[in-house]
Amino acid sequence: MNNKDVCPYFRKDDEACDVGSEHISSHDVMMIINYCNGRYRECSNYQLLADGLDPCPSKPSLITPPAIPKEAPRAHHKAMRRVPPFSVKWPSTVQLRAMTAQYNESFNYTQENTTMTDQIKNKGLTVVLAATGINLALGILYTWSIFKGAIADSIAAGGPGAFTWDKASINDPYAVACLAFAVSMIIAGKLQQKFGPRLTCILGGLLVGAGFVWISQTTNYWAWILGFGVMAGMGIGFGYSATTPPALKWFSPAKTGLIAGTVVSGFGLASIYIAPLAKHLLATQGLQQSMLIFGIAFAIVVSLLGLLISNPPEGFVPQGAEVAASAAKSSSVDMTASQMLKTPKFYILWTCFFIGAGAGLMVIGSAKGLAKASMGEMAFLVVAIMSVGNAAGRLIAGVVSDKVGRANTLTFMLMFQAALMFAAVPVLGGSDSSPILVVLLVSFMVFNYGTNLSLFPSFAKDLWGAKNLGMNYGLLFSAWGVGAFVLVRLSQMMVVKTGSFDLSFEAAGIMLLVGAGLSLTLRAKQAVAEAPQTEAVLDEEYDEEDLLVD
Repeated sequence: MNNKDVCPYFRKDDEACDVGSEHISSHDVMMIINYCNGRYRECSNYQLLADGLDPCPSKPSLITPPAIPKEAPRAHHKAMRRVPPFSVKWPSTVQLRAMTAQYNESFNYTQENTTMTDQIKNKGLTVVLAATGINLALGILYTWSIFKGAIADSIAAGGPGAFTWDKASINDPYAVACLAFAVSMIIAGKLQQKFGPRLTCILGGLLVGAGFVWISQTTNYWAWILGFGVMAGMGIGFGYSATTPPALKWFSPAKTGLIAGTVVSGFGLASIYIAPLAKHLLATQGLQQSMLIFGIAFAIVVSLLGLLISNPPEGFVPQGAEVAASAAKSSSVDMTASQMLKTPKFYILWTCFFIGAGAGLMVIGSAKGLAKASMGEMAFLVVAIMSVGNAAGRLIAGVVSDKVGRANTLTFMLMFQAALMFAAVPVLGGSDSSPILVVLLVSFMVFNYGTNLSLFPSFAKDLWGAKNLGMNYGLLFSAWGVGAFVLVRLSQMMVVKTGSFDLSFEAAGIMLLVGAGLSLTLRAKQAVAEAPQTEAVLDEEYDEEDLLVD
């Protein structure tokens, strides 16, 4: 809107016309939309005032304006509602939509507002699709078991250029990557607040690429710890952190689980194409050259898709949300990181996340080894097949938790995972286990693990608000990294010592039952329903014609 189109009395002299000044009413909003945009000369107030007032009063006028009788106030004064004034000179389209929806739901918006709504909706979908694509690249972390197998084969074969690591340390780069992933989520949350998700995502893509290019040139243990563990792990954390929070902010709270599940499902689905691709590259190019190809490709893909990631504009209200309820909820739950750390629920959720994620990653990191006894050389297919379960768990848990509640979904998931861990002892420990049964068991384990990655960001938004979601979820996500580092490393040590996964599964099952018990404390207490309190905003009754525009 050009300045010349604005009514000369708008916010110039409150005694002349109070439309758009201080506290506004639904009548005022309609006046602004319909008359103050280039057609203000049709406004009855303008015609009434044009002959008696200075059109642009910046100083006290020498001409005394005609007094407006107090006993005959303007009709739209009756409909005055006390609301905070706008912080800008002219209300934005989003603010006008919010005010109109709050005070007059039957109001028909202009074509300009409809077009803006469509643009915002399309932008939200673009962010979700780009975020999912980024996670499809960063999910290479879950194919570690294939790279781990190539390293183990190289150690066994020996010779010039072979890996010379200790067998008990083969999982160390993966464990360090998980820990760096979690720590970088906190750093990335801070970067998002200052520079936005786009730059954070691009930085993550470049780190992943640099880390893979480095390890493609060496077999040194510490180079892989730094290249794959620290650099690639932090890059994955930066990219992952910059996808879910922005996507959630574009949609209403009713779709939190669905959007979170959709975005993070890309991370789980990555193994569907990376596993067979990695198998092909390892056979034709070797491990080092494969790392180089992956590094260059993912740096390009993540950086380009990162250009499409952005937060919604300031003051944005998601379409479909109840404006008044959403505003009240946001103002009451938005917490900073320091405030969140003072709440008991943070530590309960952190512990549940530590257990659920650690137990799942223990299986994912050793998936090929678990299936090799019964599937032979086709064991790499388990990595691809279980990615379907991983992605399905994220998406289904998000949708279900929107319907039945986050806490109920979390409790069921932890108990189901515990039952699977105990069932794994006879199934995976037997020498004649059915390949189909092995695939189903591992896939269900990974399904349950996947539910963590949609439930916990949804918990974070529900409990502590969307404003600081990047930082808050980054702190909560540290449980994922610690769980991966501790339980994956501990599991590998148990396998080397005992020669089987039985002890690992039994310990994980017990921990999961403890987590399920803790999750029961997260269930909301049933409160006595009370009639909603409405603010007394009208000083007197008014008729429908008071809201009509002349």
